[in-house]
Amino acid sequence: MRNLFQKNRGAFNLPMTGKVRKGFSVYCAVVLAVAMVCCMSVTAFAATNDPLTVVNNLSDFIFGLIRAIGLIMLGFGVVQVGLSLKGHDPSQRANGFLTVAGGIIITFAKEILTLITG
Repeated sequence: MRNLFQKNRGAFNLPMTGKVRKGFSVYCAVVLAVAMVCCMSVTAFAATNDPLTVVNNLSDFIFGLIRAIGLIMLGFGVVQVGLSLKGHDPSQRANGFLTVAGGIIITFAKEILTLITG
């Protein structure tokens, strides 16, 4: 066990003069800087269209995400109702129907808001 913690006497560092060390440091800094510039730069395309179009596109994207969440809830509610019918559990069945209803409302949120606002 004592041999595991002893220092390795056969290892030695290669000699490196001051110029070589400085050159290697500059090389490493340049490579790191180029890698950072290449990896972290993001091209931003400005919208040349009407700002209202940009807002409408963002709204469509957000409502698409909300619709996806509603469909996931709807599917989970259907599975929950099916499991409750198999297990004869009325409280789980009620929760399943509430989840299905919530999923339907969330899925059609944009259409509901359009009907309300006219």
